[in-house]
Amino acid sequence: MSNINLAITGCMGRMGKQLIKSALKDKSVKLVTLTENFSISNKIGGIKPELNSESAFSKANVIIDFTIPKCTFEVLKIAAKLKKKVVIGTTGFTKKEEDLINKFSKKIPILKAGNMSLGINLLMYLTEITSASLGNNYLSKVFEIHHKHKKDHPSGTALMLGKGIAVGRNKDFYKMIGKKYLNKKNFPYGRKINFNSIRKGEIIGQHEVNFSNGKEIITLNHEAFDRTLYSDGAITAAKWLIRKKPGLYSMRNLLNFKL
Repeated sequence: MSNINLAITGCMGRMGKQLIKSALKDKSVKLVTLTENFSISNKIGGIKPELNSESAFSKANVIIDFTIPKCTFEVLKIAAKLKKKVVIGTTGFTKKEEDLINKFSKKIPILKAGNMSLGINLLMYLTEITSASLGNNYLSKVFEIHHKHKKDHPSGTALMLGKGIAVGRNKDFYKMIGKKYLNKKNFPYGRKINFNSIRKGEIIGQHEVNFSNGKEIITLNHEAFDRTLYSDGAITAAKWLIRKKPGLYSMRNLLNFKL
């Protein structure tokens, strides 16, 4: 019998719809609330979608949010008041917004990840190890491709991987961010981390980290073929978070990777 009553925000979005499918297939969770930022008359999975509110989230004990930063903070304010746990898959936060999420995590448990896939989180782990092993003699860059509908760039996952490079070198990631390119065929390595984002077709997600010293290139990459990677990962995160005290967690904590 389920002890997790789940709420999903942004239920009409690409990830919202996929999260609903994963939740309905998983017998260890009970989907009790769906929200969207506009009125919807029809029920989805037997549930009438609502606007984000205290009454909507009162039935849930974990909220999964894959929306936009503005909506995420609306959700966090309500969740903090009601003492609900939140899984955040939203991307595109500023440094100031990241700091605000950290403040919310002092009140409630939050698991935040730019990507919920096991493979991507393993890739980040390997990126940290590679960066630490190679040191400053190797320049780096991050490349990613996503579907044409994705608005933010670089992707949250690309930024995660960039942070992995910085962590490996024991440097401040925000000071390591270099140039951000969009739809470039080629882009340079740099002392700082350069990013290139391609937006085309319906590609779910491809990410690549490159290191080079001018004599050799080391490449780490990952390609996603099925969006359920992310939704199933988010459901797993919700089930893991239900047992946690207030704090800011990541998939790294769930998977127990150690550098």
